[in-house]
Amino acid sequence: MKPSPARLLRYLVIIVIGNALYFIAMPRLPSAARHKRFQLDLGTLVDFWFCLVVFGIFELVDFLRKRNKK
Repeated sequence: MKPSPARLLRYLVIIVIGNALYFIAMPRLPSAARHKRFQLDLGTLVDFWFCLVVFGIFELVDFLRKRNKK
């Protein structure tokens, strides 16, 4: 099943917001949680977590919006 362009745009926005939040927070994070270029490290996992949280917020807002329409 091919995702629609609107869904791809939504995912792109989620990733950009999650990465922006991570890079804003990165100077305040412990050194182990800071991503090093071209390496898979704990920073990569923390960055992914930021994106996952943003995705969860988007999904929660959609769920609440749909629930209130009923």
